[in-house]
Amino acid sequence: MFVILVYDFEEKRVAKALKIARKYLYWVQNSVLEGEISQANYFKLKKELQSIMDPDTDSVIFYTFRTQKYMKREQIGLKKGGDENIL
Repeated sequence: MFVILVYDFEEKRVAKALKIARKYLYWVQNSVLEGEISQANYFKLKKELQSIMDPDTDSVIFYTFRTQKYMKREQIGLKKGGDENIL
């Protein structure tokens, strides 16, 4: 499946959230990652993020697609993230 992850963590946890998410997805912009992921790794990613988050102040949104076939992505301006290898 293809996933777009958007997160908002307090400053003291934001770096840890990014490090976890980059194990599974590509960083494309501040607090935004995307990429193909297996169902098993999607489950692991959610569990890892839940383990560090404070549900009263932090949030994560997952947009999931079965395929990229019907999705169009357009970028204007500075490319902040990249297609570099996942950590």
